[in-house]
Amino acid sequence: MAGSCARTEILLGQQGLARLAESHVVVTGLGGVGGACAESLCRAGVGTLTLIDFDIIEKTDLNRQVIALHSTLGLKKVDALADRLHDINPDTVIIKRDEFIDRETAQLIAINKDYNFVADCIDAIAYKTVLIDSCNKSEMPIISSMGAGGRLDPTQVKISRMDKTQNCALAREMRKQLRNIRASMKFPVVHSTELPIKALPHKAVTATDTSPAGRPRAVNGAISYMPNIFGLMMAGYIVQSLLKS
Repeated sequence: MAGSCARTEILLGQQGLARLAESHVVVTGLGGVGGACAESLCRAGVGTLTLIDFDIIEKTDLNRQVIALHSTLGLKKVDALADRLHDINPDTVIIKRDEFIDRETAQLIAINKDYNFVADCIDAIAYKTVLIDSCNKSEMPIISSMGAGGRLDPTQVKISRMDKTQNCALAREMRKQLRNIRASMKFPVVHSTELPIKALPHKAVTATDTSPAGRPRAVNGAISYMPNIFGLMMAGYIVQSLLKS
């Protein structure tokens, strides 16, 4: 990928490119946020990416997910994204994990010494809490995505500490969960300070062959650019952190 990294090298120099090339980032959840984050990390030259998701691409993903095309409907997200990233940079090492992130998986991610950074883009609050808490306890660097749904204004997307977020119902629930287990909130999150547009009524989350049932949750509207902005900001934070480490 030497030629395609020429513009990046102007910014980072050969040493910076080498630092990214030797880095390993795990992206958990490959929806709108995770897909954009992983693609941006790949284009920046991160050498190894582990992609974790159990889901398939559906028609409802077409309005916002980089891997969602009519030609990819029905495919596993890990497969579609891995193919896309290899087409961008054949030298990127892609590790696919087609699995649901439960408590045990989250705890194992946090202690995996092969990883340099974790991008948390999963939706399930219980396991999101476990992943964040486990990473903080093991000192694994992590950045977490809060709710991108129900928002339209890109100028209100920010990166801050979890305990400094505003107007985000997901962040509010996450803080409650973290307080219950006396977990740290001094970690970075991407969130929006925009007041959300009202979601549809809560619906039950039924069990599937690959994931358990979950608590009823609202179905938020989503615009094309907002999850991608979240993912790009996560990638930017990760790249800068890797270069400083």
